[in-house]
Amino acid sequence: MMVAIPDHVQKDVYRDEIEPNLGPGKALMFAHGFTIHYQFVVPPPTVDVLMIAPKAPGHRMREHFVEQGIGVPCLLAVHQDATGNAKNIGLAYASGIGCARAGVLETTFKDETESDLFGEQSVLCGGVTALINLAFETLVERGYPPEIAYFECLHELKMIVDLIQQGGFNYMRYSVSDTAEYGDLTRGTRVVDDHVRENMNRVLDDIQSGAFAKEWMAECDEGRHNFLRLRQEARTSRIHEVGRGLREMMPWMNPREIE
Repeated sequence: MMVAIPDHVQKDVYRDEIEPNLGPGKALMFAHGFTIHYQFVVPPPTVDVLMIAPKAPGHRMREHFVEQGIGVPCLLAVHQDATGNAKNIGLAYASGIGCARAGVLETTFKDETESDLFGEQSVLCGGVTALINLAFETLVERGYPPEIAYFECLHELKMIVDLIQQGGFNYMRYSVSDTAEYGDLTRGTRVVDDHVRENMNRVLDDIQSGAFAKEWMAECDEGRHNFLRLRQEARTSRIHEVGRGLREMMPWMNPREIE
């Protein structure tokens, strides 16, 4: 059985639907190690517990599989190997969803969970959106048109990220102008300085200690009021409203809006 439902509902679904039907020798798989690592779900020792964690959001993974005939890279971890066959089961599943064609890396539930949360919070979601928004607001507050600020701080980011993904920082710097490269090398660490490193370490401390996991699960148990407020504020921010209008002018991008 593969558990691919959101982290915050897994505990109740496992207790009510999965655990009563989980006989010895069965295999329980997860797409992320959160509930196992932080012990919100504790399966019996008589079952295999493993993880296949594709490194992409679900709909992007599906698009790769359908449109390109390949999957996305994934991580494989075995938490319990009651049958002695858990790893083979995981590899078979990875092959079936196309991940084996892109690459399978072996890890642990701990390393996947903690590094995944840290990456999301410090760079991929939290860090990058906070940096973009702050840069956008800085330009607008200093009198630059919001549309120009949007293009400079958000729209062009995809082109830079594509270059980095294709060939690392070196290929990105090779591809941009010398002026841009010099600004990168001399000003980047003035923006992301040692204070940011200290904050990143505090974020990682909360992840490693389980403080973030407890906070998130408590937020969900108590109705998610703070989370929903923050989500609504983000969805109605100035950069979003400016971006919506600009994306409507670029239909070739297949713009998508979430209300």
